Amino acid sequence: MLLWLTEQLTQYDNFFSVFEYLTFRTLVSFITALLLSMFLGPSIIRRFQRAQIGEVIRDDGPTSHQSKAGTPTMGGTMIIVVWSLTTLLWGDLSNRYIWLSLFVVLSFGLIGWTDDYLKIKYRNSLGLSAGRKIFVQSVLAALVALYLYSVSLSLVETSLFIPFFKDVMVPLGLGFLILASLMIVGMSNAVNLTDGLDGLAILPSVLVMGALGLIAYLCGNVEFATYLQIPYIPGAGELAIFCGGLIGAGLGFLWFNTYPAQIFMGDVGALPIGASIGFVAVVVRHEIVALVMGGLFVIETASVIIQVASYKLTGKRIFRMAPIHHHFELKGWPEPKVIVRFWIVSLVLVVVGLSTLKLR
Repeated sequence: MLLWLTEQLTQYDNFFSVFEYLTFRTLVSFITALLLSMFLGPSIIRRFQRAQIGEVIRDDGPTSHQSKAGTPTMGGTMIIVVWSLTTLLWGDLSNRYIWLSLFVVLSFGLIGWTDDYLKIKYRNSLGLSAGRKIFVQSVLAALVALYLYSVSLSLVETSLFIPFFKDVMVPLGLGFLILASLMIVGMSNAVNLTDGLDGLAILPSVLVMGALGLIAYLCGNVEFATYLQIPYIPGAGELAIFCGGLIGAGLGFLWFNTYPAQIFMGDVGALPIGASIGFVAVVVRHEIVALVMGGLFVIETASVIIQVASYKLTGKRIFRMAPIHHHFELKGWPEPKVIVRFWIVSLVLVVVGLSTLKLR
C-alpha cells in the first residue's frame, strides 16, 4: 500500500526511493508493528478486563496456575491486527505470497478466535473439539498447499532439500501437498501446545520467524541463493516483510505477556503464528531447517504424544505432566526459570538451524 505511494513520490524526491529496498521495508515493518503493539496494548488490556474476557484455567493443570484465572486472554487478536496491517502497509501487494500469508494468518486466527470465544462463553477450557479443529486446519492447509503447487514455476519449488547436502534435491510431486499440509497444521498446533507459560511461546516464535525471514530474503535473491547454494524462489523475499511484522508485533505483545502476564495470547494468536511458521518454511523450501529451529515446539509436541501413547499402552506416565514445561514446574522449577531456560534452548536451536545455510 505505502510502497505504491512511495513509488509515486519518488518522481518528486529521490529520498523516497529508499522504500524500494526490501531490507529497509522489513526494518520499517518491524518498527511499525512494535510501536503499534506497545501503543495499543494497555487499552486492549483494559477493554478486555471490562468485558471480562478472562482466561479459563483447566482443572487438571498445575495448581499454581489457578491464580491466573481471569487474566485477560485473546491477546493474539492484537498481534493479528497489527501484523496484518503492517504487512499490508509495507508489503508489495502485487506479490502472491503476501496475500497467501495474510490468508493463513486470518483463517487460522478465526479458528483460534472461535475456540477462545467458546471457552469464555461457557466458562470451561474445552472450546472447539480437537477433531473439528484439526479438520478445519487440514482443509485450510490443503488449500494453501494446492495453490502453491499449482503456481509453482519449477521443480525446485516443490522439492525437498536436505541440510548439509548441497546436491540433494528430492522431487516430491503430489507428496508436496502432504508435506506442506503437515508442516502448516503441525506447527500451528505445536506452538499452541507450547503456549502454556507466560511468554514461553511468543519469544521462540519471534526467533524462528526472524530466522525464516532472513532465509526468505536470501532465497528470493538470485545472487545470495546461488552463492549459498540454497533454492532460489522468485518473490519469496517479500515474506521478510511479513516476518518483520510478526517480530515487531510479537515483541510488543511480549512486553505485556512477560511474567507475570497482564494478558495471554490465546489460540487466536498461537494457531496463526504456528501456521505462518510452517507456511514460510514451505515456501522457502526449508522445512527440515524450520523443524530444527522450532525444535522447542517439536519437543513440546513430542512430550504430549509420548505421554498419551505411554499411558494408553502401559497405563503409566513418563512425565509428571505434559506438555513438558509443566513437568519441570511440578519438579519444583519456578515458572520464570522454566521460561528463560526454554528460551535459551530455542535460541541455540535457531543458531544451529541458521548454520546450515553456510555448512553445505
